[in-house]
Amino acid sequence: MTVGYVVKVYPRFSETFIVTEILAREAAGEQLAIYSTRPTTDARFHPEIAKVQAPVTHLTRPARSSELFSSIKAVHARIPDAIERLAELMPLVERIDSGDLAQGLDLARHVLDDGITHLHAHFATSSSRVACIAAHLAGITWSVTAHAKDIFHESVDERLLRELLTRADQVITISQYNLDHLAARFPEIVDHLHLVRNGLDLARFPYRAPREVATPLRVVAVGRLVEKKGFDVLLRSTRAALDAGHELDVRIAGDGELDAKLRALATELRLDDAVTFLGPRSQAEITELLHWADVMAAPCVVGADGNADGLPTVLLEAMAVGVTAISTRVTGIPEAVYPADESRPATGLLLTPGSVEELTDALVEAASADFPRDELARTARGLIEQEYNTAIQSQRLAEVTK
Repeated sequence: MTVGYVVKVYPRFSETFIVTEILAREAAGEQLAIYSTRPTTDARFHPEIAKVQAPVTHLTRPARSSELFSSIKAVHARIPDAIERLAELMPLVERIDSGDLAQGLDLARHVLDDGITHLHAHFATSSSRVACIAAHLAGITWSVTAHAKDIFHESVDERLLRELLTRADQVITISQYNLDHLAARFPEIVDHLHLVRNGLDLARFPYRAPREVATPLRVVAVGRLVEKKGFDVLLRSTRAALDAGHELDVRIAGDGELDAKLRALATELRLDDAVTFLGPRSQAEITELLHWADVMAAPCVVGADGNADGLPTVLLEAMAVGVTAISTRVTGIPEAVYPADESRPATGLLLTPGSVEELTDALVEAASADFPRDELARTARGLIEQEYNTAIQSQRLAEVTK
């Protein structure tokens, strides 16, 4: 079996989980190929990308819709009944743009030329539309991993999403929350809907017992500077903690559309001595940050447009190496970060999204001398080993998409 991965952009600085998954599948002996529908615009890349052995093909995207006819002719020359097969996809084709259609036709020819026997797309967006068309024309199976923005955002075309998920041979999603949500929303896909969590290469994230917290409390936050990350809540909580007499050193890694606004807010809150904006950082640099940190703050919220995090990979990385995780009840996050109850011990501090008061209290609690950081860190590491090990999760993905 030769699996073709279909992604919107490759390589992409912010999507480390895809590279981790590909490397795990290659380590297990699978033959892979990668097809990207857009060129990358990232200026930096993680060194792990160099370890990927799969060949990478950037699919042609015509500049003019008139070029679509040439794509149809080319695929018809390879697949005599291509027009008839394409007609079967009309409920899908009529809702997408000509660029996606042309790339689906282009990918169908690559599937035949490259000996691909299955296509797997990440995100139920343009990459899935392209994979669906190509697989149907080439007569092979395909699957998709649905994450967060592709199913929760207000811009999601409900009819198109239903068409994609119904036509997929297997639908994968990354959390029980997502699985329950999709099963209720699209009951017709339940028979081919599966949970496969994003995983970590645990060899890259060895556990370290937490050190005693000194002053100031070292807080790291990592992610794109966008609404759903809730970094404005972190800034306001930092100000409240400082005003209550606590000392914090907060470092925020990442870039994005809210960069200028967040920096302005930090200045307005007089946080220039307590908060440092680091810009984007490589995986190696993030690992160094985690070794420095006492706390990982991921104060995620649901954006006004419905956009929400599925489960930030860096939150799992922090838990793997023994850093206290503080996050919120957003989508799948409570499956990894949760308080203690009668059935299980705590893995982190879980808060109400958007609550400055709760985040302030959590930061103060994490800095206290009697905070059970050792017990919490060991429990969190155990959960990561059981549920978020990429070797296990990638094997499961391979099994459910056979």
